[in-house]
Amino acid sequence: MTIPLLLLVAAFALILANGFFVAAEFGLVTVERPEAERAAAEGDRRARTVVEALRELSFQLSGTQLGITITSLVVGMLAEPALAGLLAGPLAATGLPAGAVSGIAVFIGMLLASAVQMVVGELVPKNWAVSRPLQVARFVAGPQQVFSRAFRPVIAALNAVANRLVRMLGVEPADEMASARTPGELVSLVRHSAQAGALEQDTADLFVRTLSLGELTAQHVMTPRVKVSALQHTATAADVLNLTRATGLSRFPVYRERIDEVTGVVHLKDALAVPESERTRTTVSRICVAPLLVPGSLPVQPLLERLRSEQPMAVVVDEYGGTAGVVTLEDIVEELVGEVRDEHDLAEDESPELAAVPAEDGRPSWEADGSCRVQTLRRIGLEVPEGPYETVAGLVADLLGRIPA
Repeated sequence: MTIPLLLLVAAFALILANGFFVAAEFGLVTVERPEAERAAAEGDRRARTVVEALRELSFQLSGTQLGITITSLVVGMLAEPALAGLLAGPLAATGLPAGAVSGIAVFIGMLLASAVQMVVGELVPKNWAVSRPLQVARFVAGPQQVFSRAFRPVIAALNAVANRLVRMLGVEPADEMASARTPGELVSLVRHSAQAGALEQDTADLFVRTLSLGELTAQHVMTPRVKVSALQHTATAADVLNLTRATGLSRFPVYRERIDEVTGVVHLKDALAVPESERTRTTVSRICVAPLLVPGSLPVQPLLERLRSEQPMAVVVDEYGGTAGVVTLEDIVEELVGEVRDEHDLAEDESPELAAVPAEDGRPSWEADGSCRVQTLRRIGLEVPEGPYETVAGLVADLLGRIPA
């Protein structure tokens, strides 16, 4: 075997080594630490090595960078002149001027070496590591740790210089990658886990609802004013009992002349506490309590705290001071666990807002009331475009550009 061929074999071996360091870099960066820790807890020794490497991630990544730099430089030193030597004869045979053969051979050799280095030493290991992070991390973590320890003094010195430069930019270097995830990332992860069968669909739905709760406000979970059952301040305790029988509700806003003038909230138990002989003469203004008024923009989490600490019904007020609706603890609970039904509610197949209907083509079909919220449609898998609306009626009006007749 000639010297140029030996140099090419050595260069290709170094390209494979470069690919190893690239795979180590991307494998350690993209692997999910909880997944590695779970595998380690189950007795996987290689996964335990991955967890150890993740605890000093900055140091290990510096080791991969050192390995990539060394192998890339040596590949260039070996492959380009070797290829140029092999190409010089064939190029001279084509009749090229003798002075141009050497330069052209070096240029072609550089292109070929760079192409092989890019594909075999960079792209293939990177794509493999991104597609199978734990599998790759288990494969590379052990040898990578050995390499990093062997070159610890060099890596430590380079790291110290790099960290000083980073601190000059006002950033404190970290040895481990932050594992925090945004709510959107967690929702995507949970849905992917449910599709893969790692989570029960009901559990995934509950988790998604819990994460989405932080994005909701009072106006998202309230009962709109058109559906609010309320009593005028001149109504009596007997009227409270009658309205409870008719609606199945136990709390009602009390207003003066219009529902925009809410003066209190009356509870069924307060009406029952009135002697039966006096119920037709005792007005609700005497037995109601001061209302809890909240803006429609109030996030659900502080709203929940106020409902728990003050009273379980709040009147939602719009930006103009009018009544937009009411919200209760049950409304928020339903955002988490779905519809909560009691003996006064309609059966599930009798829901006035959304009901499954038979379809001739066999595909799932639904009949939605105008008051049905678009979030409910999204939960059953329908894609609803984002827009300035909360209900199906608002969606239809937005699409038509008018109020449908």
